[in-house]
Amino acid sequence: MKWNKPNLAAIKGSFRTRTFRAGGYSLAAAAVVIAIAVAVNLVVGALPADWTKTDLTSTGLYSLSSQTQQMVSALEDEVTVYWLVQSDTEDNTIGELLERYQDLSKNLKVERKDPVVYPNFAQQYTTSTLYNNSLIVTCGDRSRYISYYDIYVTDYSSYYTTGTASTQFDGESQLTSAIDYVTNEDLPVVYTLTGHGESQLPSTLSDGAAEENVLLSELSLLTQESVPEDADALIIYAPQSDISADEKDMLLTYLQGGGKLLLVTDYTETAMPNLAEVMAYYGTSLADGIVMEGDSSHHMRGSSYYLLPDIGSHDITSPLADGGYYVLMPVAQGISVSDELLEGLTVTQLLTTTSASYAKADAYNLNTYDKEEGDLEGPFALGVAISEEVEGGTTGIVWLTTSYMFNDDVDMLVSGANTDLFLNALDWMCQRESSISIRAKDLSTEYLTVPSSDVSTWSLILVVTLPLAFILAGAYITVTRRKR
Repeated sequence: MKWNKPNLAAIKGSFRTRTFRAGGYSLAAAAVVIAIAVAVNLVVGALPADWTKTDLTSTGLYSLSSQTQQMVSALEDEVTVYWLVQSDTEDNTIGELLERYQDLSKNLKVERKDPVVYPNFAQQYTTSTLYNNSLIVTCGDRSRYISYYDIYVTDYSSYYTTGTASTQFDGESQLTSAIDYVTNEDLPVVYTLTGHGESQLPSTLSDGAAEENVLLSELSLLTQESVPEDADALIIYAPQSDISADEKDMLLTYLQGGGKLLLVTDYTETAMPNLAEVMAYYGTSLADGIVMEGDSSHHMRGSSYYLLPDIGSHDITSPLADGGYYVLMPVAQGISVSDELLEGLTVTQLLTTTSASYAKADAYNLNTYDKEEGDLEGPFALGVAISEEVEGGTTGIVWLTTSYMFNDDVDMLVSGANTDLFLNALDWMCQRESSISIRAKDLSTEYLTVPSSDVSTWSLILVVTLPLAFILAGAYITVTRRKR
């Protein structure tokens, strides 16, 4: 076989051709584009999730509130969130939430702990039943366990009437509350008074207080010489009998020294002169009877004693008014405010009826809900906030005149606003500026329903008209270019 000697000149010449130069430019351009793409991906991957991901959910499922952002970004102590999750079973919503928390502070880190690999890890923090995708938040010696079933809360209250249940995502509220708990050693202590037939706080109120990191304890003044010094506030919830004279004196001494009291009362025929004397000292007293509302826009339809009062301006009520919420108060009494208050004493009417309201005495023996001659005419205050500057600080009292407003079925009718009112009052009395007021986010699916009459029209537009328009536009552009 004869080998031909390579033509070096021809080879060198091929590198100078127009085709080679064009190919070289394309290759170089492709390399530059790939390098830029890699660099952009690296930079974007290092950016916070808030910068690179947009929350398009109607409830803001993946967005963090300003309260969370301020609290977490200001962390000075190192907080560790342990994600108890088995491999390949991660909840994507929880994972996204944790990523956004991490982006807020270098002092917050997330560690995954597979309970199969580390079966005894959680025992040092909790004795509760462990569930996959639960969390443990730690800081120093303090810790809190967040169950998966506290993150996803299912409401079955309407199941037997509608056949459906609703699920909400409460991850942000639970996690922010846990961070506040483990990083805050000075948590408020609130005592609930016992010994007078008081009703037990509904679970929505006690659980809400716990989520606000308020420590609740029971207190019997019958066994005490005074209100405990560590009491940030007292709660008297729907007493059925009067306090004693000694308890009255202890309560007044506590309040006159800058104490705080959240009082919730119900209509009763049992006289309570000692408790009335405490409230009279602060310029308030009960109007006799149950309040009815004559203005149909201020009560539930068909129930003139299910009151929808006007909401006054105060730190306690402003969040409700700003959010457009209602407060629902069934079977409430009116509060009369004295025209002659002690110097330095302020009484703010939080919730008020209209001038068309009236109070019916002897409510247990009513013959009619309509207004009659002799009924006490409104308007009435149904809730007040009392403040007084004293030598020991500032006295704070909140008085609401029905506990029925905190029944689950009543509270549900106003989307939990009654519970929010109670917790706001508690935070105001405890002087907590960083209270946790983050609502759970609805996970119900929203559907786009297209009427059957529109189906044919939209099918013609999407399946025929639009594709045909693109084909004709392409053909026009092609023909135009070939004629050039």
